[in-house]
Amino acid sequence: MKILDWYILKRYLLTFSVMLLLFIPIGITVHLAEKIGRILENNVPFGEVMLYLLNFTIYFAHLLFPLFLFLSVIWFTSKLANNTEIVAFLSSGVSFTRFLRPYIIGGVIVALLSILLGLYLAPNASKGFNDFKYKYLTVKKARQNKNIIKQINDNDIIYVTSFDQVRKNGVNFTLEHFENGKMTYKLSADNIKYIEEDSVFVLRNYLKRTIGKNKDILTIVRKKDTIFEFDLDDLVPENYIAETLPYNELIKFIDREEKRGSKYIGRYKLAKYQKWSLPISVFILTIIAVAVSSRKRRGGMGINLALGITIAMTFVFFDKIFGTLAAQSTFPPLLAVWLPNIIFGILAIFLLRYAKR
Repeated sequence: MKILDWYILKRYLLTFSVMLLLFIPIGITVHLAEKIGRILENNVPFGEVMLYLLNFTIYFAHLLFPLFLFLSVIWFTSKLANNTEIVAFLSSGVSFTRFLRPYIIGGVIVALLSILLGLYLAPNASKGFNDFKYKYLTVKKARQNKNIIKQINDNDIIYVTSFDQVRKNGVNFTLEHFENGKMTYKLSADNIKYIEEDSVFVLRNYLKRTIGKNKDILTIVRKKDTIFEFDLDDLVPENYIAETLPYNELIKFIDREEKRGSKYIGRYKLAKYQKWSLPISVFILTIIAVAVSSRKRRGGMGINLALGITIAMTFVFFDKIFGTLAAQSTFPPLLAVWLPNIIFGILAIFLLRYAKR
């Protein structure tokens, strides 16, 4: 690798790192200022707060990874253009395509980091972040998953009026078992609680009605410990469970939910596809940023930054719009995830051709 490559690559990675180090503390400060009242009110241990902020840092960084990268590339490339360094590079006989090579190498490094975050680190951070939020920062009514109705396999359907994911406790639980289209038994309980240490469910005021040919058999127990075919994930909030699972577990989870006919399957597939679309967006946004900021303009860096921020916000807008469509309608999740990359990929090709001129 030549001096030019090392020079640009170091600026690429260094500026991106500085951008993260600048914006993440700001994000933490704003978030903490908003939540500090609830944290003090609940007397949250200091260690849990620090772990929560670490999880928030990883979660926040992964969420805004493309935006940070885009702004950092715009920033240092604009400085190169203003100092006429790019003109000097190109005047020495270096083609614009050759000039892009260190940017692509930097994009590969950042994309690999994005994959590592998306597949392994971000899911664990998201789980810790959401668990803390529901435990300490969410009011009791809001942290309850209400009116759960779910088919857990070909034969069983469960009903729960409400379930508190922090206390792992639910009320008005019912399970109906069917064979050949006919109900064979139905069990219910006033209260269901999951005991994590023993991996069992505790049912109170347990009632089981076994349906016979001539008469039904009733079994009534005040307290019963049991194991079900479903697990705690079937009772926790649907809106964030997919983003808390490592990739291999997410694949199994989606397969299971597809067989159950889950109405949230679009949301789960969206989380799956986003893990691979984000690294590609790194390259697309890098090319757009270089194409936009490689020219020296009369307005200086301010014009490039303003144009860059407009493009970045438009990208985020498209990403959120299509993501919401896929999560809340029949819009294909695969198309929703890749459509912003396709649109901005075409824009990148157009801007790159213009920049070469």
